[in-house]
Amino acid sequence: MLSADEVVSFLEAIPSLKSRIALTTVYATGLRVSEVVFLKVADIDSQRMVIRVEQGKGGRDRYVMLSPQLLKILRAYWRLTQPTRWLFPGRDSERPLDATVLHAACRSAHIAAGLNKRVTVHTLRHSFATHLLENGADIRVIQVLLGHASLQSTARYAQVATKTISQTPSPLDRLRLEIVPPG
Repeated sequence: MLSADEVVSFLEAIPSLKSRIALTTVYATGLRVSEVVFLKVADIDSQRMVIRVEQGKGGRDRYVMLSPQLLKILRAYWRLTQPTRWLFPGRDSERPLDATVLHAACRSAHIAAGLNKRVTVHTLRHSFATHLLENGADIRVIQVLLGHASLQSTARYAQVATKTISQTPSPLDRLRLEIVPPG
């Protein structure tokens, strides 16, 4: 898992525009590498602020959030590259980007960013889930966003950080209770 600052350092260390935007999309949405490379331009729904994920793992379609910041980034990317069918086309624009390109971008960017931990596309997905949890998102919402059939799968990604534990209010804190030692 990466901290927010490490995510920024990592993404800024990716020299290829297409790989940087694709991996930013992974972190912004929690998509799997296979899902991000198969995104179509038409899957971006800026009216409803969602991204349609067609045939995710398990053959299920789902929607993930489209953050205003990601929409701005994707619009700038679209203006520069003008993709037609695939949001992230491969060398042949009739085919999507190969996932190995993103895996290679991760390998070089983690070194360029000076991170002492292994960073994969999956690390960005894991960081997405953990950061959502740390910011108070319901684990069931995270489950839907990640496309997990089982809540147990989500729990593996969303390891509860000490910060989250220490900032979780006890039900006792909601009571108007004064404890006076018995006299």
